[in-house]
Amino acid sequence: MRNIHKLVSLLLLLAIWNVEGVQGQQLPQFSQYMFNGLHINPGYAGYKGQPYILSTYRSQWMNFPGAPETLTVTAAISANEGRMGFGASILTDQMGPARTSSGLVTYAYRIRTGHESFLGLGVSAGVSGYSIDGSMFDPNDLDDVNIPEGKVSLVTPNLNTGVFFHSPRFYAGLSAYNLVGKKSLEEESIALAYHDVHFYLTAGLLLPLSESVQFKPSFLLRTAEVGPSNLDINGMFLFMERLWLGASYRSNLNLNGDELPDNLSKRNAVAFIGEIFATKNLRLGYAYDHNTNVLNSYKNGSHEVSLGIYIAPKNVRMNNPRWF
Repeated sequence: MRNIHKLVSLLLLLAIWNVEGVQGQQLPQFSQYMFNGLHINPGYAGYKGQPYILSTYRSQWMNFPGAPETLTVTAAISANEGRMGFGASILTDQMGPARTSSGLVTYAYRIRTGHESFLGLGVSAGVSGYSIDGSMFDPNDLDDVNIPEGKVSLVTPNLNTGVFFHSPRFYAGLSAYNLVGKKSLEEESIALAYHDVHFYLTAGLLLPLSESVQFKPSFLLRTAEVGPSNLDINGMFLFMERLWLGASYRSNLNLNGDELPDNLSKRNAVAFIGEIFATKNLRLGYAYDHNTNVLNSYKNGSHEVSLGIYIAPKNVRMNNPRWF
């Protein structure tokens, strides 16, 4: 692909931070994570109280050659009267010549802490695969030793853990991802897919404004061993217990002490989000991210669509709605 070298250089500036010659690519991000916490916290498994399957597809910087594309499918059920949760997820993420794939199974034990509040303690385990296709590069120096010849792949084990607390109108969670498998990736040939530990801290609450309108403010702080931290501040309105409309603001934070370039430290975006129960057991979602960073001149926003299916149909106006 022509001009791929220039493209990858720009992607590295935005998504990868150099530390002592090793590059660390952060895990894929989602704008609709607040409707499926299993993306960021194993302790979320079983929270919804009924079996469901959710698929999300995200096209970042749409029509930008080599830009990230992510597809994920998650499923979860609860058992033992809601005291246990089980889940599974698969993910594939393509960014230029780098590809990441993973498969995980999740278990959570849910402790009742009050009449309607629970604390979920969860763990997920599986494998992650990383590859780089050296043929997709178009380098100025044909003898560049940092570019692999052909396709280089590697598979490593993965382990994540998290705690998730919720009551009918409040939730909070803390989780850690990529706890094992890092040493097997310490090879220069696959540095683009480096396996760093990630931490997620999130919280939100549901505030009734009227009989038909509720407001849910929330935040997500994501940080890794390498690179900038991200902070999402979200505001979502729920209409008639069926339609969600709102927005999210994403910005960079410097929490690990590394000094960031000026153009990277200003990296952020605004996302406009909508979710609707199309039927009693079918949920549709869409998010559009508008860049307010160095890519805003390209006018290539990010699009994210999701489809959720609840296996056991229930009336949307249930007595204990799973709004988180």
